[in-house]
Amino acid sequence: MKKLNPSFSSILHTCSATAVKEKVLTSSLLKKIIGVFLRLTIARKMLLGYCSLWILLVFISFFALVNLKKLNSINNSILETNVPVLDASETLVDLVLEEELYFRRYLILETSEMINLFMDRKEEFNETIKKIQYIPQGEQFPFEEIITLHNEYSNIITRNMQDTNQSAALTPAGIDSLIREKQESLITLISNMADTALLDQNKKTGFTSAIGTIAFRISAVFCGFGLFLSITIAMLITRNISGSIKKLKFATEMISTGNFNYLPEINNKDELQDLSQAFITMAGKLKHMEEKSLDTSPLTRLPGGLAIERILEQRLANNTSFAFCLMDLDNFKAYNDTYGYAKGNHLIKASANIIQNAVYEFGNKDDFIGHIGGDDFVVITTPEKYVRICTAIIDNFDKSVLYFYSQEDIERGHIIGENRQGQVISFPIASISIAVVTDHDHQLDNYIKIGEIAAELKEHAKSIQGSVYVIDKRKTHKPDISDRSDTLIQFTKKKAASTGS
Repeated sequence: MKKLNPSFSSILHTCSATAVKEKVLTSSLLKKIIGVFLRLTIARKMLLGYCSLWILLVFISFFALVNLKKLNSINNSILETNVPVLDASETLVDLVLEEELYFRRYLILETSEMINLFMDRKEEFNETIKKIQYIPQGEQFPFEEIITLHNEYSNIITRNMQDTNQSAALTPAGIDSLIREKQESLITLISNMADTALLDQNKKTGFTSAIGTIAFRISAVFCGFGLFLSITIAMLITRNISGSIKKLKFATEMISTGNFNYLPEINNKDELQDLSQAFITMAGKLKHMEEKSLDTSPLTRLPGGLAIERILEQRLANNTSFAFCLMDLDNFKAYNDTYGYAKGNHLIKASANIIQNAVYEFGNKDDFIGHIGGDDFVVITTPEKYVRICTAIIDNFDKSVLYFYSQEDIERGHIIGENRQGQVISFPIASISIAVVTDHDHQLDNYIKIGEIAAELKEHAKSIQGSVYVIDKRKTHKPDISDRSDTLIQFTKKKAASTGS
């Protein structure tokens, strides 16, 4: 076996080393590009990825619009040129035949009516030609020849209809031959025009089909390329952020179990790091919301006792005048025992809606509505608003509560049930009692005192039949359709002393 020439071997070695070096450089450059790409923020990565897609989309859109413009131009040409010519050709042939028809009838009937009908068809022929004479691309159609030949055709018929000198007139056979000759020439010319229009229309239709096919194929190729490019970019971005997302997912699972103190550690210098910080903030707020939701009624979604205490403390601390309205449903336990837990819940929610609507309509924007639990509610408003609010609540409650009873109980005016000692007795239709405590005549320094006064007033209100509201001035108010005047209630000295009056 012959040894390679030393110079040739050195050339091969040099070429191999160069190829390896170029390969290494290419690989290194590719890694650098990928590294720079992955270190970008997510927004810039997405922007960089979408830029190529946007360019591709703009190109496809431009290409499609250009071809659509061509298609539109061809279709407009068909509609503005070919279709009118084809329609007019059919009409013109019919008019030529009708002209001959009325001429034949004139020869038989010899009436002026036939002449008039003939002249109408002649005029209609001329009008039809005028309509299509100046259409786009009309130079390819023999309009002038058709007009000239039709004038000759109609003149022959006109002369023979008006010529009264029978000796000078042609023989019937001669007239018929001349008319037939002109008619055939005219119809042939019109038919050739129609054939030209139809051939041109078919050619344009072929162009539109070819343009559509080419546009579809090219668009499909670029769409496929765009799909490949988008998948590649998506894989790069997904691979880069998948680790951070897994950490966030695990943090979400921890929070879902109630562990709001778990903090995901993400060190990316992109939006994911911002997201992790927002996630930590969210966890803190969720912890606060959970603590708050524990004080919220699950039935009415109204705040409970802790929120009520906090609002009262704020009003007292700010020395803000207020009216504290404590509300309780009378005979609710009897209703709940008779109609069941589900309907009892519906009555509670309906009562909450009535209270909310009354405060929304007659109260202040910053008025507070709370649900202590069961059938007890609280409204904290201002002294000048509570009268209308309480009156509206009582009126609407008394109207609405009847819908929760059977017709039999409504007609009877009460329901049959058992009291807490198990005795079967009758219970009136449910009503609402409201105890109102204001800071006008009392020096109130804490919410506990307010609650004691309201509880005492509520017990007195519940002892009064029907829906009422009682205020701490020892006045009880019943809604009266006539004048809604206040009725004074004198408490015993012992009871008055216990309320702090």
